[in-house]
Amino acid sequence: MEFFWYVVLMGILAVYIVLDGYDFGAGIIHLFFAKTEKDKKAITSAIGPFWDANEVWIIAAGGVLFFAFPTLYASSFSGFYLPLIMILWLLIFRAIGLEMRGQVHHPMWEAIWDKAFGIASLLLALFFGIALGNIVRGVNLGMVTNGVSTQEAHFFFLPLWNPTFSPQANELGIIDWFTLFLGIVSVVALTIHGANWVIYKTNSSLNPKLKNVVFKLNIVLLVLVCISLQIWHFIEPKPFHNFVENPILWFFPLMTFVGILGLFKVRSWQKDGMGFLFSTLFLVGGFASTAVSIFPNVLPSTNNVNPSLTIYNTAAGAYGLNAGMSWFFIALFLVIIYFIIQYRVFSGKMDDVGYGEH
Repeated sequence: MEFFWYVVLMGILAVYIVLDGYDFGAGIIHLFFAKTEKDKKAITSAIGPFWDANEVWIIAAGGVLFFAFPTLYASSFSGFYLPLIMILWLLIFRAIGLEMRGQVHHPMWEAIWDKAFGIASLLLALFFGIALGNIVRGVNLGMVTNGVSTQEAHFFFLPLWNPTFSPQANELGIIDWFTLFLGIVSVVALTIHGANWVIYKTNSSLNPKLKNVVFKLNIVLLVLVCISLQIWHFIEPKPFHNFVENPILWFFPLMTFVGILGLFKVRSWQKDGMGFLFSTLFLVGGFASTAVSIFPNVLPSTNNVNPSLTIYNTAAGAYGLNAGMSWFFIALFLVIIYFIIQYRVFSGKMDDVGYGEH
């Protein structure tokens, strides 16, 4: 049952990355490339009917984490308390940036909320990439000092950064050169993803320019991914051991590189949705590859005193996990119905669907 709920949790997170990821990317496009009012409205129209529903997936992930892996929930929500609060505020500012902009028609008012929306989107993309870097790198579980655990085995707390900015320091920080690098990868990937969504859902005058942006950023993304595979060895001496033991798992890295290669043809695809399809393949493949690489760990320990948190030593009791299955399938059915209705109602181009105007 632990494995079933692990797959459910990873599936929910993957859906969140894809759906709210294009919201973040659209916000970054809005910040740097939307110069005219018409282009700004096209971008907000493209995500307007979807962004709030997309954010529900992160709440669902938190609910599954609380229910199925309570020890991991308690450990991560206390240890990552500071960045989680920062992410919460960024989510708030991104939301009110969208909602408040159209309340008053004044250049200064609109400029303030445009910046709030764009900067919050950029920082969220960065922080979620940094968060993934922290999971891959691991944390000092038990707050071990001089070989002695000073806290409970599953407890930790991280400042924003440490003096050395190193991912191999005894006292780790949230931000170091490794986690920041993955944060940059996240920003580039989600910018591409957001641009592909805008291309897919609008006939904006920005679209030809965005196709060129996607092509150029994809070159950067490919280089960053190749570098990340190299620096990963500094964190984990045998990062591909799960893939070697189970060759079928190479499907996920293959999906990742198919996504990257497909994006190089973004300027020649006849259907606007093809770019979004390939950026989705990259995001899902990359996230799945990362999760598979550390399995069964869900939060590695950087010391030899306390064991890593796994899907087995953090899971709830068997009775609770089994009882939750019935409710899960009911919820899954309702979610599927909701999304079918939502995406049918708002199918096609969204240029004429106004959002936030009063």
